[in-house]
Amino acid sequence: MSSLFIGLMSGTSLDGVDGVLAEITAQPGKNAVRVLHHAAHPLPDALAAELLALNTPEGRDELHRAALAANRLVRVYAAVVEDLLQRSGVAPTAVRAIGAHGQTVRHQPGSRHEGAGGTGYTLQLNNPALLVELTGITVVADFRSRDVAAGGQGAPLVPAFHRAVFGPAPDSGESVAVLNIGGMSNLSLLEADTVGGFDCGPGNALLDAWCQLHQGQPYDAGGRWAASGQVHDALLRDLLDEPFFRLAPPKSTGRDLFHADWLRSRLARHPQIAPVDVQATLSELTALTCATDLRRHAPACHTLYVCGGGALNDDLMRRLRDRLPGTTVTSTQSAGLPPLQVEAAAFAWLARQCLAGETGNVTRVTGARHARVLGAIYPV
Repeated sequence: MSSLFIGLMSGTSLDGVDGVLAEITAQPGKNAVRVLHHAAHPLPDALAAELLALNTPEGRDELHRAALAANRLVRVYAAVVEDLLQRSGVAPTAVRAIGAHGQTVRHQPGSRHEGAGGTGYTLQLNNPALLVELTGITVVADFRSRDVAAGGQGAPLVPAFHRAVFGPAPDSGESVAVLNIGGMSNLSLLEADTVGGFDCGPGNALLDAWCQLHQGQPYDAGGRWAASGQVHDALLRDLLDEPFFRLAPPKSTGRDLFHADWLRSRLARHPQIAPVDVQATLSELTALTCATDLRRHAPACHTLYVCGGGALNDDLMRRLRDRLPGTTVTSTQSAGLPPLQVEAAAFAWLARQCLAGETGNVTRVTGARHARVLGAIYPV
């Protein structure tokens, strides 16, 4: 059977869709993942705005709008798949499956104590059946809901993949961490025989929104604007007072918590701060919460690989290094996988796990009662 898989990811940053064509081969103890091609398409501005609007509970005709937005998103997914196939010269029939995560618009996993049958849920906009029709390739989707049904948070799901790609060699005694800084930030803690992981808090989401508001740019390129400002200590203390930061794992979050109103309510106590200093403070918030979590939960870790858009933010990377003396902080590029390809490759890998009937979650990470096969299969 084919070892070629496509992974698609559109994250909470809402900046676009990343896709990879990957070769995944079984090896003793783990799978080898080799990315053959990468393609990225931006989200149309109107679609990104609609997806952001659908992440808030207020609004009319939400069900109708969500269905239409899912269809529009899937057409971007299909364009990325077509791009990958054209670049590689691979026929659709040669690809085993597409792993398509969908766009998270609500993440309410409920209390960690509720277990199966609780009130939690997680919602990703997607239309896997349409994606099958547009591409002629089997699609695996809906990766989170089985974990939630088993009493888990449904996220983060990437630590098992991070172990397969970046984990230390058995009996090495080494400890490695992977930090994904997308719209939110999440940390994977990898040792030879154990895997941990959780969401740290906001990654780029607040930074991007503030930059768009005051600079008219979708993101702060290289973190140059943030680097020109000064951290406002009182505002930083107010931001850090958020109870989420004090929760013990398993924990996950999203725009349901860290959104523009969350920031505005805290800025109201500090009305005279210059916008550039707010940006610097938000950058410090992301770096500080991630560094604090690493020191708290993996004090022996001396290598931190960073992926996601945050790995391209020089200011964020500098702040992480300043907060983590004695730890090598580097992009996943140094480990052979460019930072913008990691998340998409993870969902190619999860698609492979689903078709093979192998588990994809880590119970210690999500809080699920048992490891489960994740995903729903839409055959070609």
